Amino acid sequence: MIRRIGQRTLQLEDQPFLLAHAAAVGKKEGDGPLGAQFDFVTEDDRMGQKSWELAEGELQKTAIETALKKGGLQKSDLDLILAGDLLNQCIGSFLASMQSDVPYLGQYGACSTMAQGLALGACLVESGAARRLVASASSHFCSAERQYRFPLAYGGQRTPTAQWTATAAGAAVLGKQGSGHIRITHALFGKMVEMGVKDANNMGAAMAPAAYDTLSTLLADLGAQPNDFDCIVTGDLGHVGADLLLTLLREDKIDLSPVYSDCGSLLFGDEQDAHAGGSGCGCSAAVLCGPLLRDMQAGKIKRLVFAGTGAMMSPTSVQQGQPIAGICHAVVIERSGT
Repeated sequence: MIRRIGQRTLQLEDQPFLLAHAAAVGKKEGDGPLGAQFDFVTEDDRMGQKSWELAEGELQKTAIETALKKGGLQKSDLDLILAGDLLNQCIGSFLASMQSDVPYLGQYGACSTMAQGLALGACLVESGAARRLVASASSHFCSAERQYRFPLAYGGQRTPTAQWTATAAGAAVLGKQGSGHIRITHALFGKMVEMGVKDANNMGAAMAPAAYDTLSTLLADLGAQPNDFDCIVTGDLGHVGADLLLTLLREDKIDLSPVYSDCGSLLFGDEQDAHAGGSGCGCSAAVLCGPLLRDMQAGKIKRLVFAGTGAMMSPTSVQQGQPIAGICHAVVIERSGT
């Protein structure tokens, strides 16, 4: 049963199980500080494929298949696949699931796609519409650069506020029944917040107000303080957006900093020249389905807020000078038992 709390938070009374999870990443991501905590690291970002788009599809497929294998499941055990990416018509996700013979729902929330898929998937499982499903998301530096910016050979310079699109994918299996300890207890679907930002090289500034709206609403609805959680993580504001979010919340006398992290800030090391940090649907998906959920399994994290942030834009809207709206969806993930 789903019960609404406060303004917008949904309480899931049966609390769907997070049955299995996996993260697959590219070489640069594997060389970063979290590299040892991913399930699969490729040495060839082309994944043996003829195009970057096919490579992204293969990366997401690898994450899904690895998650199912870890859960002792087959694709035939799934009722749904909820998947998304940054590419036009979510072609990367389509390619990943095309041969799965499983009902498919394409998702687009930009970098918030993994959180959107988990929130929607948890509601579908809670309602009985699905017994078991996969939520997945991916991005690829080369496919995203081709679509949004310049051909790679162009060698265009990047501004200090720009983020590096992660070559990464994450997948999580949700189920009505399970024997694990990790469950989704609450979900909050975000509103689009537009503050006049038009710079596609400063997505952190465009997304931070939406993260502020979602997290402040979630805390108020739950009657909670930041320290009621072991970790509150956004994805992917990067260094610039994360600082803006903390500043906005401090104006409301909410200090998030003791428990706060951002997936875009965690993925790459300072020496990797990612400028303002990581981005892309696969960034938060891989950080969640790799290090964060591993820590939950180990009992290092008991209560986590995963708040995916996205910059709602397209190449056409940017070329037309349209402002970039931000969005942020959130799920509360809890671990029970010892």
